[in-house]
Amino acid sequence: MKCIDCKHGVPTKGKVTVSFNRNDSTVVIKGVPAMVCPVCGAYYLDENITEKVFKLGTAAVNNGAELEVVRLKVA
Repeated sequence: MKCIDCKHGVPTKGKVTVSFNRNDSTVVIKGVPAMVCPVCGAYYLDENITEKVFKLGTAAVNNGAELEVVRLKVA
């Protein structure tokens, strides 16, 4: 599968840092397994990882975090 963004690289397994903002909260999640393009750095998360990232981020926002940095633990 070629990279959807740059159309040149072939994404390989790696880890990325995902960050997002919701309301007044910023959540940064490190060590997220992804397929990463070696040419442009675009990354793709599978459905299970996306769900875990979303749950971690939502929990941080619901707990009132203004800024939270966490490391994803994947079994």
